[in-house]
Amino acid sequence: MVTTLEVKEVSKYFGGLRALNNVSFEVRQKELLGLIGPNGAGKTTLFNIICGDYKPTYGVIQFNGEDITRLKPYEICKKGIARTYQLIKPFLELTVSQNVMFGIMFGRIRYDRKVAVEEAEKALELVGLLVKREVLVKGLSILERKKVELARALATAPKLLLLDEPLAGLNPKEVEEFMGIIEFVRRNGVTIFMIEHVLKTLMNHADRIIVLHHGEKIAEGSPAEVTNDRRVIEAYIGAPVC
Repeated sequence: MVTTLEVKEVSKYFGGLRALNNVSFEVRQKELLGLIGPNGAGKTTLFNIICGDYKPTYGVIQFNGEDITRLKPYEICKKGIARTYQLIKPFLELTVSQNVMFGIMFGRIRYDRKVAVEEAEKALELVGLLVKREVLVKGLSILERKKVELARALATAPKLLLLDEPLAGLNPKEVEEFMGIIEFVRRNGVTIFMIEHVLKTLMNHADRIIVLHHGEKIAEGSPAEVTNDRRVIEAYIGAPVC
């Protein structure tokens, strides 16, 4: 299977604090790769390094065979990597459509204005928010704000989409709905790399799982392999996930 992203021996120090230590793995084209671990394990730090918000102290990030380790975030986005955030960050005083247009403006493909509007509407239709395109984001529910952020990321035309706890704060029905959107995106050719604490849902959808603990990779494999790994059970899960 084709490798989309390769993380090679990445370490990150903040002063004397080690956030990541010699982490290596690959993300394969069109898969859904899960990333789990206790709070403070280094998951979001890893995402920040991949997207260029942080630079690694050591190590290399390659995307489709190209070294992107020292690129700026907007340059990485134009290469085809987009993300959402653990704490969602829409522009509350702008409309749903205006938020998504920002994704278009900084994305991988350059459109003229007419086509850009059409592409924004396609992204909003995909997440089920087209009818609210002129509504201010501050008036939306948490689920709807998450959809706006997802649509904005999709509007950049990503090849790889990083999702940081997209299911946090959602009820079971909303989780099912949001995962349905994520799976649709994957079926349409976008590779998904996803941090999540809603383990049962993640295990039902992920092809593979990576586990971080104290900044180190302690396990990697299928959901069944990972959830039955003694080190993972002791460090994070506490019991096998059904």
